Amino acid sequence: MTVFDQYILAIDLGTSGCKVGLVSGNGDVAAWAFRPVGLQVVDGIGAEQRPEDWWAAFLEASREVLSRTTVSRGQIAGICASTQGEGTIAVDRDGQPLTNGITWLDMRGARNLKKSMRGSLKVAGYDAIKLQKWLRLCGGAPALSGKDPAGHMLFVRDELPAIYEKTYKFLNVLDFFNLRLTGRFCATQDSILTSWVTDNRNVDNIRYDDGLIAASGIDKSKFPDLVRCTDVIGTLLPEVAQQLGLSPRIPIVAGAIDNSAAAIGAGAYEDYEAHLYMGSSSWIGAHVPFKKTSIFDQIASVPCPAPSKYLMMAMQSSGAANIAFLKDRIVFHDDGLYRGEPTPDVYAVLDEISARTPAGAQGMVYLPWLFGERSPVDDASLRAGIFNMSMEHNRETLVRAVFEGVALNTRWMMRPVNKFLDRRIEELTIIGGGAMSNSWCQIFADVLNVRIRQPRDPMKANARGATFIALHGLKIMDMREATKSVVIDRVYDPQAATRQLYDERFGIFTELHKRLAPLYRRLNGAKG
Repeated sequence: MTVFDQYILAIDLGTSGCKVGLVSGNGDVAAWAFRPVGLQVVDGIGAEQRPEDWWAAFLEASREVLSRTTVSRGQIAGICASTQGEGTIAVDRDGQPLTNGITWLDMRGARNLKKSMRGSLKVAGYDAIKLQKWLRLCGGAPALSGKDPAGHMLFVRDELPAIYEKTYKFLNVLDFFNLRLTGRFCATQDSILTSWVTDNRNVDNIRYDDGLIAASGIDKSKFPDLVRCTDVIGTLLPEVAQQLGLSPRIPIVAGAIDNSAAAIGAGAYEDYEAHLYMGSSSWIGAHVPFKKTSIFDQIASVPCPAPSKYLMMAMQSSGAANIAFLKDRIVFHDDGLYRGEPTPDVYAVLDEISARTPAGAQGMVYLPWLFGERSPVDDASLRAGIFNMSMEHNRETLVRAVFEGVALNTRWMMRPVNKFLDRRIEELTIIGGGAMSNSWCQIFADVLNVRIRQPRDPMKANARGATFIALHGLKIMDMREATKSVVIDRVYDPQAATRQLYDERFGIFTELHKRLAPLYRRLNGAKG
């Protein structure tokens, strides 16, 4: 078979649910299915998902994909996953979950993490000695918001001691999926990153560091073995193969967390080629040839699947989640009084509303911090809000304001990103569910003053990334060559007519943060 006759069963597990695609060697998607997964908010600052819901969604979506395609089972060369990152599941020796999946939105570990930062000298809220070691070896440090495994594991250790004692391994979401697929307890060089226990100075030889493990406060035995994203970690467990109707000899490639896979699937492989991901969360990423950290801006270049490269990452907590919130909690919220039914494609309707509403949303400004923020400020107390609402406004202006607010938040992150890269980003390839919106693509071009490149099937970028990682790991196709198959369908250039408007609006946006941040801390500081 040629490379184009071979397919990867590619998994893309995000916060909203599990997507599964059967993807060819040139990135074409032969079949695609999605199953939603619910999110449980706990005490206002916790956010969990049930691992069994993840797995059930994967099995259902996979069966649908395999039943809808003419691709023969013999053409499936491997299975590879891309999942949400910075999640934590405690499992026992049999691989059974002892906790729900503590997701990247969960801030309950912030208090426990801050206790571990006690010391005579602090820098930006960190113990200075620990911070120096984290930056030198890892290239980053635990999020003080508690939104990564470093905080999650301390939360389990301190608040759930009985579960901590039973815990055999702490796994990230990707690691849990690989365990269910192969029976192997392992972590990739990118899934382990935000546990902050690895020496990342040699990107081709990531390894645990005993000093960092001691600083984490977690027993060394509770961390899984390390593998590379492109490693073949085993074959499909017989019971899973039987459930899917596949051969148990199908190899499983370790895969990557979402931001790493997205960079590959966007086709942004070469150094400094940047992409903007707009899913539930949002980030700007670019491969770079160096390890570097800007702790005050919460930006770092970290290990990734691309051989001998680091991935610069600047992440914001809520991207298209703001649009989902608008749809589910405002426009079509079932409050028992009005049972409005959404249209078949409500997101397309919101996109149309945004497109026909004038730029500037008639002075309304939306602040998109539904669950705190990470970059360019790491502040768990921030929350979303609508500013300057008046009697002349309506649903249309609110929709436009939400679209613009997320773009203004992204612009807030662009300045430190450009400084980090030591060059100005001139264009961004936009991917994720939010990239399906033509109106939003133009808004991003106008607000950021950059060219926006919209690839074909932008929502399937993570699955394409998992496919290209698998092809490289199986020695079917080089990763760099695979990324060249990504097709750009449309380009959006910034419009001069809106430049002054959005420059002014951005100044108001940042001024609102400056003035409101102390109030957010008073309202939400105890939780955050």
